[in-house]
Amino acid sequence: MSGPRIDLHVHSVVSRDSRATLEGIMDAIVTSGLQGFALTDHNSIDGHRDLRRLSERFPRHLFLPGVEVSTREGHLLVYGVDQLPPVHNPLDETIEWVEAHGGVSVLAHPLRWAHGVGAAIARRARVSAIESVNGHNPELINARAELIAAKRGLATTGGSDAHDSLGVGRAFTEFREEPNSVEEMLQQLRRGQVRASGRSLSGVDRVRLGLRTGWLRAARGFRPI
Repeated sequence: MSGPRIDLHVHSVVSRDSRATLEGIMDAIVTSGLQGFALTDHNSIDGHRDLRRLSERFPRHLFLPGVEVSTREGHLLVYGVDQLPPVHNPLDETIEWVEAHGGVSVLAHPLRWAHGVGAAIARRARVSAIESVNGHNPELINARAELIAAKRGLATTGGSDAHDSLGVGRAFTEFREEPNSVEEMLQQLRRGQVRASGRSLSGVDRVRLGLRTGWLRAARGFRPI
């Protein structure tokens, strides 16, 4: 593919478990050589207004408004909606809502033991793509997600799942063509004209992430996201 490379899974300080500011995310995007990112905060679109302002400052980059929605079965990445989808509803109902509102649904880290929908649902969920390179997953889990996508003939996406600016760009999505608008990015996602790329989590990084995640969970009283 010869199109842009975009990190499709990034969390800002709007998410309770993230410390990344939009300014810090943008610095990391420029440093990594990517062409843009999707803002996918947990169950919130409060950062979309600031994302629009950022896009005005960086007209040569691409910014996709999104959200990571907690469904009853696991997490779902949603792109291109200007309303918050229902939270903690059944996955199938949430996907139907997204379609009715002109958005695109992608399964987020489906094989992750925490917050993933699991293999059985990943094999049947009516989504446009499956996230098969998640920057916070070990290689084996990502490989299993890629295999399910391949068997279904679905496109794959990549995203860092960054919760601080240091992780931005670890994983990303390659688009087939250069999009000129958010709608063109959504169309390529719907048509499967994308593919996942980037790096999985190394052993050392897994230890660091585990310690950080444990601290953040304790800080929020072990409330689920």
